[in-house]
Amino acid sequence: MRSSDSTPHSTPHLTVALACADGDWPHEDWPAPDDPYVGRVVRLGPPFRIPAAVDVVVLRCDEPLDALRDLEGTSVPVIVVSGHLDTETVVEVFRRGAGYLVEGDHCTCMLSSAVLGATVGHTYLSPSACAALREGARHTSTAGEAIERLRALLSPREREVMELLSTGLGAQEIGLRLRLSEKTVRNNLSNIYAKLDARGGTDAVLRWLGATPVLRT
Repeated sequence: MRSSDSTPHSTPHLTVALACADGDWPHEDWPAPDDPYVGRVVRLGPPFRIPAAVDVVVLRCDEPLDALRDLEGTSVPVIVVSGHLDTETVVEVFRRGAGYLVEGDHCTCMLSSAVLGATVGHTYLSPSACAALREGARHTSTAGEAIERLRALLSPREREVMELLSTGLGAQEIGLRLRLSEKTVRNNLSNIYAKLDARGGTDAVLRWLGATPVLRT
């Protein structure tokens, strides 16, 4: 759900570490031979040791927070695939910067898109994970007036961008929805991060939804 300032200019052939903490990988047909993004998959079992030259880790697990501890210290972006759908878990996974795809709530095309997005800083959530993040933020927010004041700092266009960012879209997708160039969207995002005092897209979404303190002092 966050977006970076750069995108690939050519089709990548990414290497993915597939880390299965619990059970077998359910998508044996992924990646397809003609997958436009993923070129190679390295299968790992616990304890996970991420090899060199891996672009993204896809972590399949029943207990995401426990499994993520095994990956602490890695600089490689992580996408969690789990059947576990608890709002507190989704919020915490998102806080840690990992994407979250709920089993049965995504297709293999979405998985490949999430992998590509992770390489440019886009933290991808499947639809039900995104809904859980919003629900969790609604319950944990205790500063409604402060949040509304913070949102009022943004222009109408910037608020539109933030609404789409918080539903899991990246800069390119937001541009298509709003009929803006990707560069314009990224300029809007830079302005938004400054106004929200956010370190990046993840921090901005958490502040926008009220799942983190509104302003650092």
